[in-house]
Amino acid sequence: MDQLKRIDLPDPPPPSHGQVLVRMHAASLNFLDLAVAFGQYPGIVYPLVPVADGVGEIIAIGDGTTGVALGDRVALHPKATWLSGRGSVEKAGITRGVTLPGSLMEIATVDAQSVVKLADHLSWEQGAALPIAATTAWNALSCANIVPGSNVALLGTGGVSMIALQLAKARGARVIVTSSSDAKLAFAREIGADETINYTASPNWDQDVVALTNGLGADLVLDTVGTATFPRSLSAARYGGVVFTIGFVTGTALEIDLMPIIVKGLRVQGNNTGSVEDFAKAMQAIRASRIEPVLAKTFGIGEVAEAYHAQSHGPVGKIAIRLDW
Repeated sequence: MDQLKRIDLPDPPPPSHGQVLVRMHAASLNFLDLAVAFGQYPGIVYPLVPVADGVGEIIAIGDGTTGVALGDRVALHPKATWLSGRGSVEKAGITRGVTLPGSLMEIATVDAQSVVKLADHLSWEQGAALPIAATTAWNALSCANIVPGSNVALLGTGGVSMIALQLAKARGARVIVTSSSDAKLAFAREIGADETINYTASPNWDQDVVALTNGLGADLVLDTVGTATFPRSLSAARYGGVVFTIGFVTGTALEIDLMPIIVKGLRVQGNNTGSVEDFAKAMQAIRASRIEPVLAKTFGIGEVAEAYHAQSHGPVGKIAIRLDW
């Protein structure tokens, strides 16, 4: 983190056709941002303005721009050119804080089509917690067609898992959360988890998931971890279920037995966030249910290194950075 430097740049020019200027107010960290900082993510071009997720207020609008107004509170979607529909290498590869300037700046120039209006009940920091996490969680729930009565298993209590818990409960699902910390599991129950499993005390947590779902298994297993959990995620899923894999905290190289996938007709789905349209749908659900994303801690702009350090220690929910320049 000693390579983080604050620099002064000229004010941006007026926005061009279809663009807006956004005065940034808050950002939040994802595991992606740690991977970028340590050179472990593809496509990085240094030096860069870091952090994919951020929110702010529209302060200028270019000609021919529709759907937004001065003063709108908006989130910048990290996949700046993936507006809707199916992804592609090009759309998914263009990412704020990786190949484009990220959110740790005073004023951002962005395409108006790549922003999503924040729900009114959200603070700046809460809004900043949403772009990657809420889009990913929404796509996981949609992929598995989660409806009232569905069973969802969430691994860990990070940002994606916590917003997935809240969105799943809004859909009427029954949610099981795993963690190695009883304190974190108690918090998960406070915000709606129906069942919790301490995987240190119960290393065969996949069998617990099956038992807690009357022998069926989970309709959706959201694997945020990687190689250490993936085989058990397959075991925990029901026949025809979905294992939605997004994590690589414990690595990516794995020798796997294909039989559970074949015999149970499982769908293994990877994910690289999603489109602006996906995020807008998640925001609609957050607005309707007045969901408040879980914030572990908020740091100031002079504490960015400390924020990264906190992110590396597995917070419950999201680490936010207040951009009080």
